[in-house]
Amino acid sequence: MEESFKVYFVGAGPGDPGLLTLKGKELLEKADIVIYAGSLVNPELLNFCKDYCEKVDSYGLKLEDIIPIIERNVKAGKKVVRLHSGDPSIYSAIMEQIILLREKGVDVEIVPGVSSVFAAAAALGIQLTLKGVSETLIITRPSGKTLDKDVLGELSGIDPSTIAVFLGVQNMEEVMQKLGRPPDTPVAVVYHASWKDQKIIRGTVADITLKVKEAGITKSAMIIVGDILNPPKFQRSKLYGE
Repeated sequence: MEESFKVYFVGAGPGDPGLLTLKGKELLEKADIVIYAGSLVNPELLNFCKDYCEKVDSYGLKLEDIIPIIERNVKAGKKVVRLHSGDPSIYSAIMEQIILLREKGVDVEIVPGVSSVFAAAAALGIQLTLKGVSETLIITRPSGKTLDKDVLGELSGIDPSTIAVFLGVQNMEEVMQKLGRPPDTPVAVVYHASWKDQKIIRGTVADITLKVKEAGITKSAMIIVGDILNPPKFQRSKLYGE
C-alpha cells in the first residue's frame, strides 16, 4: 500500500496536551487535514497543527460523511489524521471506519493514546490493581444508544475487582443499582480527567449519585468503583522484595 494512501487514527489522550504521544504530536504537526471527535477532544491539541491545516469537527457527521472526506484527501496526496479522544481502541467506533476505508483502498495506521481511565487513576493518586485488594480491572459501560447488552450486574460479581465505567455518569443511580456492590463500597467520579477544569467527586455506592448531581456533572466523566479507592491493608508487591 502506498504511503500516500494511508490515514492515521491518532489517540488524542485524555485532554492534557502534554499527554499526547510524541508520535501523535508529530502527525498533527505534519497533517494537511485533521478530522477530530468534537468536544471530546481538547481544542488546545489543534494548536499543534499548521496554520493552513484544515480542521473538520466530526460531531454530527455520519459515517457516510466522514469516509469520503478521508478517502478524497488521502488519494489527493494529503496527510490525513483522524483524531479520536483517549485511546482509539476503547469505545471509539473505529472498526466500522477502518473496514470501509480498506474497501476503498485506504490503509489505516493506529497510534495509541492515553485512556481517560488511566488519567482518572492518576488524578485520584491510586493504583488500579493492588495485591490483596484488587488484582483485576474491569473496563465496561452501561447499555445505551450504541450498546445493546448491559453486563454491569454480571461483571460486579467478579470480586475483588476494580470497575471502571465509561459513559455512565448521566445515569449514575441506575449504574450504582446494577453494579450491586455493598452500599459502603468506595466510588469516585472524575470529570474531564487531566483537563484544566478537572473535578473529582468521592463517595460510596450509597451517596455518590446525589454528590454527582449536586456537582452538575452529566457527561465526560469516568466512574471508578472498588476498595482500591480507600484500600485497607494490602500486601507489598514482591517486585521490590528481598
